[in-house]
Amino acid sequence: MKTRNSNNIEPLRVAGRYKGYSKEELKRNLPRHCKFSPYILKQINNVADVTLRNSGSPLAKKINRMMKEVFSEAYRAKQFTRTEINNRGVLYGVVLLKHDVIDLVLRYFHERWPKCIVCLYNEHSRKTSLINEKGFIKEIKVPLIEVVEMVSEKHPIMPYFDDIQFSGKDIFETLYKSQFIKKRENPHYFKQMIPDHCYKLPGMRNGTEKRFLNNNRKLDEYIF
Repeated sequence: MKTRNSNNIEPLRVAGRYKGYSKEELKRNLPRHCKFSPYILKQINNVADVTLRNSGSPLAKKINRMMKEVFSEAYRAKQFTRTEINNRGVLYGVVLLKHDVIDLVLRYFHERWPKCIVCLYNEHSRKTSLINEKGFIKEIKVPLIEVVEMVSEKHPIMPYFDDIQFSGKDIFETLYKSQFIKKRENPHYFKQMIPDHCYKLPGMRNGTEKRFLNNNRKLDEYIF
């Protein structure tokens, strides 16, 4: 039984040491990691919850790092994936996911566009996953464009989506031009706000932001 204080709050939370993940969260999400093995779950059962919460052992540190990698990859895909939408209400794009988080990304887009069918092609698994209006997810080993065409054939033209036919690049450039002020251009700050690894993501690859890389100095240029 967990010990609680008079205010019904767990001591670890009061002491500011309530970090990490509970065993329930670990058992639910750790299998998503590409390097997960059932043996890890057996080890978790033999470690005290307080040790897992505070990375008090090499195992706890490893587990918390794996969990962070899982959620970080899902977050990057949600924030940086460039999507397009056709007049049939099919939203589609390309992701690069090595962990099993495609369902988290699909549900994120589904919540934002509940009337759309979302199709995402994973360059790592070479499979296309889709979620329909009812929230059902399906994964098939078929190229993205073929899936989009197949799904679109079964849906009528939706005038609402016919009025917003912009690609991810068009949307970004329109936003950029409306916000960009030449006198305030600060490439160093721009580069600082967008991590290097983000330029390698499918949605950012060869995009508008790519041109800024050539204008920035690197430390290697000054090392002889």
